[in-house]
Amino acid sequence: MSASILPVSLAWAAFGTGNGATSLDEMRARIARYRHELTDPRQDYTIGCRILEQPIFLPQSDWIPAPVSWAPNIVSGRTYDTEDADGRALWDAIAERVAARHLPGLSEPRYGEPTLVRPRLGQGIFRVNVTEAYSRQCAVTGERTLPILDAAHIRPYADGGEHEVTNGLLLRTDIHRLFDLGYVTVNNDGSFEVGRRLRHDFENGRHYYEMHGRKIIWPKNPQQQPSRAALEWHQTKRFLG
Repeated sequence: MSASILPVSLAWAAFGTGNGATSLDEMRARIARYRHELTDPRQDYTIGCRILEQPIFLPQSDWIPAPVSWAPNIVSGRTYDTEDADGRALWDAIAERVAARHLPGLSEPRYGEPTLVRPRLGQGIFRVNVTEAYSRQCAVTGERTLPILDAAHIRPYADGGEHEVTNGLLLRTDIHRLFDLGYVTVNNDGSFEVGRRLRHDFENGRHYYEMHGRKIIWPKNPQQQPSRAALEWHQTKRFLG
């Protein structure tokens, strides 16, 4: 087991539903409730994570009695070494139960159980249409390396946004991630804005601040340019400022 202090977005990206929630929004809402705060979908809360590696869960009939050296008032920090009698006995007892039940064992499995994923209908068409509308270049940097360009929703599909070109931007992968997290946005005048929170949260971001104020490369067809309503949604509902 190890411990780390992580932003909730990273904890979700790393462990998903293993965090005990069905979605990132639900996870944020729970954290806000525990902290007696109003839920803010833009807030990337910092949380303490206990990271369990290779956990094995035994039925109650196979539970191992606590060693004599275990004190009931211990709440954290107690470890056992296999060089000691109690530690060795615990390890042997676990190995015996794992072998008897044909469990994966004490080696790390390479794959988990299959899971069902609900695809977003129309996502493929949205990606192609946005890519073509922006002439296959990042709207901020002009980058043309297609494998690292994403069709980004301005208002996320999960929050009521549509698979429309006017709700899309073609962005380099890293900028797309910052856009979704609210560290950057696009103003109504077409300028790229990098928020103060990027420097505050990560004590860095110089590369992105160099892009601050840069004019977005709009689609040539005015009817394919981002809608004002979508941009204002992102500015007010997602941008951290």
